[in-house]
Amino acid sequence: MSAAPWWKGAVVYHIYVRSFFDADGDGHGDLKGVLAKLDYIQSLGVDAIWLSPIHPSPNRDWGYDVSDYEGVHPDYGTLDDLTALVDAAHGRGLKVMLDEVLAHTSDEHAWFAESRDGGPDGPKADWYVWADPGPDGTAPNNWLSVFGGPAWAYQPARRQHYHHKFLRQQPKLSWINPDAKEAALSVLDFWLSKGIDGFRLDVAGTFLHDAKLTPNPAVPPAERTRHHWAHASEMQRHLYDSNLAENIPLLDEIRRRVDAHNADGRGERFVFGEFSEEEERCGAYCTPDDGLHSAYTFVLLHARKLNPQIFRDHFETLARHPGHWPCISFCNHDIPRTATRFGGGPEITRLMLALLMTLKGAVLLYQGEELGLPEAQSLTREEIRDPVGDLYWPIAKGRDGSRTPMPWAPGENLGFSTAKPWLPSAPEHADLTVAAQEADRGSYLAFSRAMIALRKGSEALTRGEIAMLDAPGQVLAFTRTAEAERVLCVFNMGETAVRFEAPELKSAWAAGAVAGDAVLKDGALELGPYAVCILPL
Repeated sequence: MSAAPWWKGAVVYHIYVRSFFDADGDGHGDLKGVLAKLDYIQSLGVDAIWLSPIHPSPNRDWGYDVSDYEGVHPDYGTLDDLTALVDAAHGRGLKVMLDEVLAHTSDEHAWFAESRDGGPDGPKADWYVWADPGPDGTAPNNWLSVFGGPAWAYQPARRQHYHHKFLRQQPKLSWINPDAKEAALSVLDFWLSKGIDGFRLDVAGTFLHDAKLTPNPAVPPAERTRHHWAHASEMQRHLYDSNLAENIPLLDEIRRRVDAHNADGRGERFVFGEFSEEEERCGAYCTPDDGLHSAYTFVLLHARKLNPQIFRDHFETLARHPGHWPCISFCNHDIPRTATRFGGGPEITRLMLALLMTLKGAVLLYQGEELGLPEAQSLTREEIRDPVGDLYWPIAKGRDGSRTPMPWAPGENLGFSTAKPWLPSAPEHADLTVAAQEADRGSYLAFSRAMIALRKGSEALTRGEIAMLDAPGQVLAFTRTAEAERVLCVFNMGETAVRFEAPELKSAWAAGAVAGDAVLKDGALELGPYAVCILPL
C-alpha cells in the first residue's frame, strides 16, 4: 500500500479497561489484564488500542472525572504496568492511545482545590469557570448540564457558582485562561514523552465557553424530537456553554502540539476527538491540517433503525468537508451495543460489522463488538454503577448495559475475574464467549477477523474515497476507490430479497458474497435478506 499516516484507515480497538480482563482478582479490569490479552487483540488484525481513562479518579463518572493527569488509577495498576503494556504492544506492532479528559477535571483535582480555596485573587482563581449568583441567588444563567438540571453548582468557599457541563463533581476547566490551557496541553506532552501514540479527546467541542456567559437559546418544543435521558439537556442549543467557532483554532493548536512529537523517532502520533453537539460549528469536520487529525460524531451512534438513508445523509455531510478524514463507530462505552440497537438476529449484526469495515474512515471497534455481543438487559438498580442510570431509573438504565465484563470463557464470571466483578457478567453473553467462538469456524469472531483482514488487504477499503450510489430504498451501495483499485459494496438492509442494478456491475468480475445470499446475474445483483456483497471492479 502507498505511504500514508498509520491511522488513516486504521482499525482502533476500544478497550473499557475496567471491564476487559481482571488479572489480579479484585473484580476490576486492569492494565495487566490488557497485557494478558494482547495476543488475542493482535489476532483480530487491529492496528491500535484505545484505553478508556486510566488516571486516578474518585469514579463519580468512572474515570471521566480525573483527579491526577500524571498518574495511573490503583485499580488499574501502576505506571510501570502501563509502560510494560506499551512496550509489549509496540513489540506486536500495535499502537496505544489514551483517553484524555481535558475539558473538565474532578472536583478532587488539586487544581480545583487551589482555585476554590485560593479565592478570587489566588493564582488559580480563573483556572475554572466561576461566576457570581444571580440577584436572587440562583444560577448565573440558563446553561443546562448534559445530565440534567442547571450546569452550575454553588461553592460556599468562594460564594460563587462554578460551571459543570456534566456532573457537579466535574468542574469545567477554563481554557480561556492561558495558564490552565498550557497545563492541559502539557498533559499531552507528558504521555507522548512516555511512548503513547496518541489520544482520543473526550467532548472535544467543549473546551471553550462564552466569557460573557450569554444564555443559550431554547430549542422550540416541536423540534425536541429525541426521547431518552439526554432530552433534559437538549431543550436548548448549546451555542455558548460550548461548541464555539473559536474552538477550531484551538483544535489546530492541540493537533500541532501532538505533531511536534513526531520527530522523536517513535512514529507518527494521532489525535481524534468526540463531538456530540453543534458538530460543524465547533470543528468536528476539520481537515488534519486545520483541526484534529480526525473525529467522530454521534450521528451514527444515535441511529436506531436499519435505514440506508441515515448513512447516505451522513456521508453527504462529510462530503461537504473535503479533506476531512472521519472516525467511524457504531457503539462504544456510552452507547447501546450495535447488535441490540439495530435489532434482529445475527444476520443484521454481521451486516453492520461488514458495513463498519467498508466505510471510509478510521474504524473504532468497541470491545465485544467482534463477538456480536448484545446489550446486557438484566441489570438491577442495585447493580447499576452509572450515575445516569442512578438518576433516571427506571426510565433509563444508564450506560452500564454496554460496560459489563468481556466474556472470555464459560464458567464463573465468564472468565473475566475470579472475584465478584464490579458489574455482573451478562447472561446474554454466556454462549458468545471468546473460547466458544474460537472453536467455531462459522462464529461471529471468525467473521470479524475475516472482515478486518479484507479491509486491511485492500487499499480502496482502507484509504480510498467513497461515493454513494443510487439504490432501491432498502439497499445501501457505494464504491471505494484508491488509484487503480475500485470496490463496490452493496448492503440489503431489508428483510426481503431485492434486485440491484447499476452501471458499475458491468465491470464486476466476481460476486463476493460476504454475508447472506447474493448472485450476480445478467448484469444485476440479486440480494437475499440482509445480504452483503463486496465486488472488485
